[in-house]
Formats: sequence, C-alpha cells, structure tokens
Amino acid sequence: MPDAPGEAERLMVANALLAYNTKTVGPNNYQPLSILIHDPATGEPIGGIWGKTAFNWCFVELFVVPEQFRGQGIGSKVLAKAEEIARERGCIGLWLDTYWFQARSFYEKQGYEAFGEWAQLVGATL
Repeated sequence: MPDAPGEAERLMVANALLAYNTKTVGPNNYQPLSILIHDPATGEPIGGIWGKTAFNWCFVELFVVPEQFRGQGIGSKVLAKAEEIARERGCIGLWLDTYWFQARSFYEKQGYEAFGEWAQLVGATL
C-alpha cells in the first residue's frame, strides 16, 4: 500500500537496485560504519556517525554531536576518524547530507564543499 509501505517493500526496492548495480559494476564491498560518542558519566552512546562504505565511497547517513558537547572539537575528531576508515577501505570520497539549519558551516570548516542544493519544484503536481 503506497501510504503505509513496510520493510518488505523497502527491501524489495533495495535488493532490485543492488542486483542491478552488482551486475553492472561488480560487488559493492559494503561495510557498515559506526563511530560513537559516549557519555563520559554513563558510558552510554549518545551520538556519533552512522553510515557505510560501498562502491569505493563512504556514505555518512546520520551524524550528531549532542549539544552539550559541541564546540569542543569532538565532531571534528569523529569526522576525521570516518575519513581515516574510509581511506583504509579504499574509498575515493565521503558523501554526506545536511539541511540548511544543521551543520553546513561545520562541514565547510572541515574542508567539505557543497555540490548540490535542494530546490523546490514549483507549480508542478506529482
């Protein structure tokens, strides 16, 4: 049902795309990527990076530094660790997304450049 897709539908689309990509360019060499920030008082994970490496690229899917730890260099260290892991895995680049209200200036300070921006489709009906 279009209004309430489930995990089975997501997997169907993902598996079809993966099969095509593998047939076209070969194995993706997928590996998960996780670099966690732990609460110093409890040791519990409270932030960090979640992503993957595949097709010689590192994809950062989620990245958060809790507000109370921002401005202390933690985000820079976590991102640098992701870059190090990506290089070790033979990646040629790191891809991440951010919204205008999130951390674009942080990424630019780390040397990242925007290569695409969101655009609104005006006057069209989907």
